[in-house]
Amino acid sequence: MSDRSTPRAIIVLLGTACALIVLFGLREVASIVGPMVLALVLVIAVSPVRGWLAGRRAPVWVQVAVPFLIVVLVVLAMVAVLTVSVTQLAGLLPSYTDQFQGLLNQAQRLAAEYGFGNEQLSKALRSFDPGSLLGAAQVLLSSLVGVLSSLFLIVVLLLAMSLDAPITTKILDSVRGERPGIITALDTFAGKTRRYLIVSTVFGIICATCDVIALYLLGVPLPLLWGVLALITTYIPNIGFVLGLIPPSMLALLDGGPKQMILVIAAYCVINVVFQGLVLPKYLGDAVGLSTTMTLLSLIVWTFVLGPLGALLAIPLSLLTKALLIDSDPSAKWAGALISGKA
Repeated sequence: MSDRSTPRAIIVLLGTACALIVLFGLREVASIVGPMVLALVLVIAVSPVRGWLAGRRAPVWVQVAVPFLIVVLVVLAMVAVLTVSVTQLAGLLPSYTDQFQGLLNQAQRLAAEYGFGNEQLSKALRSFDPGSLLGAAQVLLSSLVGVLSSLFLIVVLLLAMSLDAPITTKILDSVRGERPGIITALDTFAGKTRRYLIVSTVFGIICATCDVIALYLLGVPLPLLWGVLALITTYIPNIGFVLGLIPPSMLALLDGGPKQMILVIAAYCVINVVFQGLVLPKYLGDAVGLSTTMTLLSLIVWTFVLGPLGALLAIPLSLLTKALLIDSDPSAKWAGALISGKA
């Protein structure tokens, strides 16, 4: 009696169902999973510092404390800049009420000149409330409070993972001979994630610095805030540049009119094309290992699961998933080639 293998369609359907269950389960505990993954990624990013200290026979407590303090200081500095800048933004927006109303009146007159001056259009234009801009600032402040509320959990997780890093490395090295596939896959994940973060951070800082200088020369308020936002959105694939451009361009429109907004958009586009469009791919190379389609799908899926933090961690999360499910399985090389977009 011959055994019949399970139909491929059943395997695909079961796999899809299991994936959906896992994703929706992660979404329910996103407030825990998000900070945990962020802490893991940050520990991976500074692991070369720990390796350098270990190579020089530094005490274990130094190997733990130095990388931990580096990450904590960077995170706290960024949160401090965002806190001060967003508070200034909330106090600045009400002063643009008259400019906002003037822009609406100009838009209404322009629409009327082109034959769109009906009552519905006028009602729609009048429905724009300058106070909505202040509401946007309040949303930003609320989001910042959410980050601050998770900061304690992130720091605790960072400390725990930093303490466990030396022994975890030894354990993984000890089982490399028994489980070479999964250990090699995890090493590849850590290496690619670290390279992605380092290269993206370096070029993000360069782009953000150029953005701050351009905004300062153009007279756009709060250039430091928009520079930090540009740096953060560097880690959001595909649409990060647009998300970092919208707030300063809108503020430039209120502060200096359409001409200033166009200059801001032009400056951002030039900086983005030069660094992120031409220079960054040459240095990043194969660090990501995801096709353009998979990168976009990663952004959509992880944003749905973990929210804004999922957008920032979309690439590392996809690399981790790929390492656990594909790279560790020799029979799944075809899937790895399909996801990376390289034969």
